[in-house]
Amino acid sequence: MTEPYYVVAGDASGDPTGALCSHLGQLHRVQPSTTDGCEDCLREGTTWVHLRECLVCGHVGCCDNSPRRHATAHFHKTAHPLVRSYEPGEVWAWCYADKLFLVPAARR
Repeated sequence: MTEPYYVVAGDASGDPTGALCSHLGQLHRVQPSTTDGCEDCLREGTTWVHLRECLVCGHVGCCDNSPRRHATAHFHKTAHPLVRSYEPGEVWAWCYADKLFLVPAARR
């Protein structure tokens, strides 16, 4: 199985950019910490809006539109900069540290 590979698609506003993500080397093929929802919300008994999966360790947390913002809290706690959408049909990722929008790309 090959490692996931992403390329920069845009900046924080979604506009095209020539910037490079300096954290793509930290990507791993991960197993989600849970498939039932936000790991932290499930433990706390709180709710989430959308889910994000850490591409460094597999932690599943809730997005910034959710009341507790667990995916961002995980980044601040661990310094794991890369997450992907854990929503069906969505394939984008985000680098918190570089503030860059990422999309999958095929390896050559």
